[in-house]
Amino acid sequence: MTPLRVVDRASQGKDYMDGRLTGKVAVVTGGANGIGRATVRRFLEEGARVVAADLNPETGKETVDMMTGAGFGANLRFIRADVAKEEDVAAALRLATEAFGRLDCVFNNAGVAGAFGPISHQTVEDWDYTFAVLVRGVFLGIKHATRIMRAQRQGGSIINTASIAGLSGGDGPQAYSAAKAAVINLSRACAVELAADKIRVNAICPGGILTPLLHRGNPEPVAEVLQKLQPWPEAGLPEHIAAVALFLASDDARFVTGAHLVADGGLTAQGGNAIRGLAQGEGFMSTVGVDRGTTGAMPEIRLIDE
Repeated sequence: MTPLRVVDRASQGKDYMDGRLTGKVAVVTGGANGIGRATVRRFLEEGARVVAADLNPETGKETVDMMTGAGFGANLRFIRADVAKEEDVAAALRLATEAFGRLDCVFNNAGVAGAFGPISHQTVEDWDYTFAVLVRGVFLGIKHATRIMRAQRQGGSIINTASIAGLSGGDGPQAYSAAKAAVINLSRACAVELAADKIRVNAICPGGILTPLLHRGNPEPVAEVLQKLQPWPEAGLPEHIAAVALFLASDDARFVTGAHLVADGGLTAQGGNAIRGLAQGEGFMSTVGVDRGTTGAMPEIRLIDE
């Protein structure tokens, strides 16, 4: 796998007054790892001030330390937030206005893999947990961003992380796929409602991306599988999705709303079905449980005994 080169622009003396997000303030949920962390860094590099919200305080501290070491400490705040709780989402967005004076972009990115296993064996609790994080969290981010952006009367950009799993039946577990499909349609519906306020609402549909949520600390074999699954000869990296988020957050996308941008190395173009391609199909149907991702909470995995 050829790694994506990440340029430390702070060490090169970049003038941040010419960044694509100069003067803008953004909130990134799930901002302490994977796609969220890469987006926090890219937004900071492009001149934004950023609030990173995440449930995991340990990775939150890591992110703050990394960004401070790169020269971005003054423009970053971290807040621990459970996106399934309205008060936490509201507090994260309020911190942006309190610390930086305004809010221009909200990236509703926090996510978990959620419930998995045969549909006949999944619990209501695991299903509801999945939807609480993946759909309620997006709804709450849109709701509270809308209130602030409408009051500012200067428009804004709301970006939601969906997935190619929301476009088909073979690229993710059932609850995850259904939740991501809901995110895509919620983005469309809100784009129509908020267009008059010049608030843009878009979704990003990543394919297989080498984040800790997918590779669990062992990226090389997963990268090899992804490169075989998709036409594009490179595995997807968090920085690839951060670049898409940058476009949607910037004024370059001022005529883009209600869209779902697919960034998957051509996987869906050739038919997807990533669950089978990742050789998880058999194991996927022999266990049941819930995967809480990088939140710091342990997964629950149970063997099916019938």
